[in-house]
This record gives sequence, C-alpha cells and structure tokens, in this order.
Amino acid sequence: MEDKIISYGGQAVIEGVMMRGQKVFAIAMRAPDGSIAVHKESLAAVYRSKITKIPFLRGVILLWDALGLGMRALTLSANTQTGEEEKLEGPQLYLTLGTSLAIGIGLFVLLPAGVGGWAEHALGWQNLAHNLLEGLMRLILLVGYIWGIGFLPDVKRLFGYHGAEHKTINAYEAGAELTPESVAKFPIEHPRCGTAFMLTFVLLAILVHSLLGDMSFAWRLASRVLLIPVIAGIAVEFIRWTANHLDSPIVRILIKPNLALQSLTTREPDRSMLEVAIESFKTMRQAEQEFSV
Repeated sequence: MEDKIISYGGQAVIEGVMMRGQKVFAIAMRAPDGSIAVHKESLAAVYRSKITKIPFLRGVILLWDALGLGMRALTLSANTQTGEEEKLEGPQLYLTLGTSLAIGIGLFVLLPAGVGGWAEHALGWQNLAHNLLEGLMRLILLVGYIWGIGFLPDVKRLFGYHGAEHKTINAYEAGAELTPESVAKFPIEHPRCGTAFMLTFVLLAILVHSLLGDMSFAWRLASRVLLIPVIAGIAVEFIRWTANHLDSPIVRILIKPNLALQSLTTREPDRSMLEVAIESFKTMRQAEQEFSV
C-alpha cells in the first residue's frame, strides 16, 4: 500500500493536468478544438535512483527536479493552447525557473526575514518573538498571494483542474472506478498536495530559525536562503509520513491546516476537467505498465 500512496502525484497546468508516476509522467490537455491532447515522457533517472531511498536528501533533489518538471508541463500545455511549435527547453527552461525562484525567495523568504531582523535589532525583540513575526508575515504573504490570484479567471480554471487532479487520485487510491460520475464524488483535498508542502515549510521554518538564536542582519538573510534545502527536506518527509499514517487520529488533526489551505488552491471541477484529469492518470498508468515490460 505504501508504494501506491507515495508514488503518484499531479499538477494542474493550463487547461490540463499532469500526472506523475514512478517512471513516467503524462499530461492531458483540453485543446482549442475541444479534444483532449495527451503527452507522455519518461522521468529523469533521479526518480529511479537509490537517492529516492535516502530520507531528507531525496526530498531536496526530487523537489528541485519537480520544479523543472512542473515548468516543462506548463510550457507543453501553453504550446498546445497557442499552437506554437517553439518549446522552452534546456538553458532557457532553467533560466526561467531560476528567475521565478529568485523572485519567490526575495518575496517570501528575504522580505519577511528582513522585517524580523529589523524587529530584533531596532526594537530589541527576543528570539522567539521576532521569528514568530517573520513566520507570520511569510504566512500572510503566502495566503494573501494565493487568495489574490484566485480571482483571476485563468487561475480559477487552473484551480478547477487542480481539484480534478485531487479527486482523480483520491478515487484511484480508494479503488473506485475512474469515470467522471464516480470521481466527482471524492474529496477535493489531498494530503500530498503542494499547497500542504508550502504551509508545512512556513511552519517548520519558524521552529528551525528559532533554534539559531541571535545573529547579525547579514547572516540572518544568508541563513534563510541556505536553510531552504534543509527545511524543504524535513517538510517532504513530514508530508510523506502523514500520508502513510492517515488512519491515525493525531495525524488527521495535524493535517487539518494543510487541507484547509487547499480551499484556496482548488475549485470544484466541471465534467470536462474531470475527463482531462482521468485521461492523464490513465495514460500515465498505462505508460508505467509498458515501461515495466
């Protein structure tokens, strides 16, 4: 059962859904003419290497590769919608990813750290107090950003496909028939969602940063960036652990905030979205079986 729980994930893309297995990923997209276009590829070798068995380290490396995979999926779906042949690959892909990460780190990591450092050095706040302020500001920025973009029409549809992805995986893990009528009955939340990772990261950061004690302003900023892989690795392991122990009442309480935040990143999908998510999942599963032959 554990392999089934930890192996499958997904991501909403432009008018479509990406489903990732252990060896391949598949993207199903609603083309401009209304048909469903499908693309499948083998995953990078890192997904099948021994590194995926090493706790904490596996989370950091797979998370970084997943960022590139997500960017590629978004690019493929965008090309399908526009009909453009030009693809974002290689250096161009990673330049785009690097720029996006730099902006994200600046807004969600360094800005709150700077405010916390100001409270520490200018106002004389104690260790726990200024780290709580930093964490609270990071959480407000994260929730506010997700809430704000949720009003954009295109993002609303993206969140609808996100909901379809969750329902499809929930239906599969429950052993239900993968039809729109059946899948529609399942929850829109899922414990392994990327939204859960973001909230877990923010909360763990407060604890880890508080253990560092007082430091200079420059070292404070540097430590926040240097510790991103460490905290990310811990967050990934926590999410894996909770996903494998959902029968525990304590775990179900622990994941309630993560599930609640998903109300901002998911929407109830329509039948068309469910059809795309199901097609993506079935394509991925079939490709996985062919890969194993």
